[in-house]
Amino acid sequence: MQARVKRLLQNVLDEHPTLFLIDLSIGENNQIKVIIDGDEGVKVEDCIAVSRGIEHNLDREEEDFSLEVLSAGVSEPLTLFRQYKKNIGRRLSIRTETETIEGNLTAVNEAAVTLQWKTREPKPIGKGKITVQKEAIVPYKNIVEAKVMITFN
Repeated sequence: MQARVKRLLQNVLDEHPTLFLIDLSIGENNQIKVIIDGDEGVKVEDCIAVSRGIEHNLDREEEDFSLEVLSAGVSEPLTLFRQYKKNIGRRLSIRTETETIEGNLTAVNEAAVTLQWKTREPKPIGKGKITVQKEAIVPYKNIVEAKVMITFN
């Protein structure tokens, strides 16, 4: 069943190139769960298209199943390069083994992400503080978890 579902899912994703797979799981009693994301977000219509592409090509008489198609929620961690790329300009919280960095995602490439933020630091000479621009380049291999931060203005 898994190979057939993967093939059907790939066919749907080929027809909708802005969508991509985050996770596919098939549990006990053929409980199929598909989590997708999109370069421009995911609409309800996208979930319906994926669902139909799978469900209409499986025979319940042959094998009973349940199907759930979801979009990657805003609270879910980023896991794929395409997710980082679509979130350039947004504020992220990235946790590594040694620290947590919060900043604006300004660049991504195949190896790392770049975050920038402003912070207040003591003046090098004299009293008081100054605002300085900071930057961190974090390789994907060092990222334990990365989440988009929701801000309310």
